[in-house]
Amino acid sequence: MNITDDILVKIKENFDNQIYLVGGTVRDYFMGIESHDRDIIVMDEDAKDFSLKLQKFFDATFIPLDEENKIYRLVMRDKVNYIDVTNPVGGTIEKDLMRRDLTINAIAMNIKTGEIIDISGGLTDLKNKCIHCVNDQNFVDDPLRLLRVYRFQALYGFDIAPDTVNSICKYSDLIKKPAVERINYEILRLFSGKYAHTALENMNKTWILEELFSFVKELKQVPPNSHHHLDLLHHSIETVKQIQMLYDDASDDVKEHLDKVDFGGFSRLAHLKFAGFLHDIGKFSTWTIEEGGRHRFIKHDDVGAKLSGKLLKSMHFSNKQIEYLSIMIKNHIYPSQVMCAPQITEKIMMRFVRKMDTNCIDNIILAMADRLSARGPEITEQIVECNINSLNMLLKFYLEARENLKPLPILLTGNDVMEILNIKPSPKLGEIMNALHDAQLSGDVTTREQAVIFVREL
Repeated sequence: MNITDDILVKIKENFDNQIYLVGGTVRDYFMGIESHDRDIIVMDEDAKDFSLKLQKFFDATFIPLDEENKIYRLVMRDKVNYIDVTNPVGGTIEKDLMRRDLTINAIAMNIKTGEIIDISGGLTDLKNKCIHCVNDQNFVDDPLRLLRVYRFQALYGFDIAPDTVNSICKYSDLIKKPAVERINYEILRLFSGKYAHTALENMNKTWILEELFSFVKELKQVPPNSHHHLDLLHHSIETVKQIQMLYDDASDDVKEHLDKVDFGGFSRLAHLKFAGFLHDIGKFSTWTIEEGGRHRFIKHDDVGAKLSGKLLKSMHFSNKQIEYLSIMIKNHIYPSQVMCAPQITEKIMMRFVRKMDTNCIDNIILAMADRLSARGPEITEQIVECNINSLNMLLKFYLEARENLKPLPILLTGNDVMEILNIKPSPKLGEIMNALHDAQLSGDVTTREQAVIFVREL
């Protein structure tokens, strides 16, 4: 293996230490994936001392990641490339590699000689597109590795080796032991993957999915019905798949928006697929079956938004992440409702655009994915095609309108309304302000004078 990476070449030429490139960096090299992070093990010097030498040489930023285990990060001046430095666990490179999670992550390369060390068969597994654990005990040492198996499946679409599946089943009850923040990171890495739906399907087969998300047991109890050809769990997973497929076929404008990292350190697409998985969690508690056998889930969108808020808060997701996911769940039917109006006008579509604001694209894609994932006996191809075409019309309207869209002006403050109506702060005031906002969204009220008349008549 030849070193062509500029940063590694400079380390090789300017330092005499025995250094191994390890883990994901080597895996990505053999997969032809560009990598900006480099994990190196220095064999013959204290990791911190060597890191400080590299910091001075590259004029990088030094960050101690884990003083106890001697793991240090150097962020290059471009803020894109970085190096993680540590010493070998167990004192030798072989022992260190045998402590790692998966064989594809347990390959090392001597940066001086180019020698490859692969004692667990990682290169063979890469060639065969197979995910294999290095050692059963490594799952016990750090149960987060159980979830990492599926994260890598979501990213690469590799099969999981049967003996690794058996090991996961054996230790699945340990999955909640790691800190929730570490679990959340892996969950969103998983939803970032093109094959997230495949990973979710397989997590369901090893009880990991139920261990992580208790609501999965409820989803499994809701069977297919006249509108849905799948049970509720598999409808939710299919929605994740459809979101990915819609993204893959989307215009550059849509992809650019969904690729943005606006909160939580992960793309909107990753969060949207997570929302797709969660979007129907309110159905079990609102599920009724009418006399004729029709299944109803009245207000499941509202209930689901509230349930997801509590769940995500208990899992320590950030307020911005919770807000986004809750908005998606609460409004996942909304775009289709808008486009089912007897007469679709610009005014109706503009109200949607005003209400959903920067989340318009996400909301429309979720509604499309939901429609494409529900094809029960009463849902004809004509119904699906009509629904998708109307949602594409709404998406086109938004993409054209957003360039000239300005924030709604504040026509009246709460104090203004109290003075006009001679009332005091109360729930009634809140209702009036919400009604005024809705009137502005619809375009019925556009000036201060109209706002004054509106609240007086209300």
